[in-house]
This record gives sequence, structure tokens and C-alpha cells, in this order.
Amino acid sequence: MYPEQLVAPMKAELTSQGFTELISSADVDNSLSKEGTTLLMINSVCGCSAGTARPGVLMAVKNAAKVPDRLTTSFAGVDTEAVKHARANYLLPYPPSSPAIALLKDGKLVHMIERHNIEGRSAQMIAANLIQAFDTYCG
Repeated sequence: MYPEQLVAPMKAELTSQGFTELISSADVDNSLSKEGTTLLMINSVCGCSAGTARPGVLMAVKNAAKVPDRLTTSFAGVDTEAVKHARANYLLPYPPSSPAIALLKDGKLVHMIERHNIEGRSAQMIAANLIQAFDTYCG
């Protein structure tokens, strides 16, 4: 578990832009199982999360013609119950990864960006990947 003062600014980077925090299993089910599209950003203290994942997600949401119905986030190592539940019930067959970015449609995973797809890539590349997924799956 990371100290709250360490992760608060990293959480705020997303929540201040309209992302809803998922802290419990119930939060995960209430958001990810809904009809429509949901973006889940599994946040992390890792450098690639700060350097490219969070900025890439925000860039995609701001610049896409189509965006998910819901924007959500959980923090690996902090929101342990929520992250574990999301991974076990919504993100399979992908192994645990943080950061990670998932797009779900009607409760089913349709697009996943794992840590190894984030490392070494720019925020612009991540945004372009997400915008393409939004164009495909979002209404």
C-alpha cells in the first residue's frame, strides 16, 4: 500500500478531468458491467504511468470525436480490492499489469493496453491507439 500523500496528485490528475474512482468490488461491478462503453485506467506510481499513460489517456479523451460513456480509474497498490476484482472478472485473459488501460463495451473487454504496450511509447502514441479504439467501439 502506497501512502495517500504520494498517490493523491496522481489520482487527481485523472479525477480532476472527470474520471470516477473505483475503490471497491461493488464500484467495479456498478461501473464496468453497465451497458455502453467504459474506460478503465489502472493507475500506478510507475514512471511510465506518469510519463505517458495518464497523459495519453487524457489526450485521447480530450481529442477524440467519440468517447466512452464512463471514465473510471483504480490505483494499483492502493485500491487493492477494486483492482483485484476488475482483473479477475473483467480483464481476463490479460495478466495483471499496471499501468493498464481497458475499454469495455456492455461489460465485455474489447480493447486492452498493457504496461508493455505503454513502456517506451509516447503519450501521443497511446492517445492515437485509444482514439482508434474509441472510434471502433464508442457510440
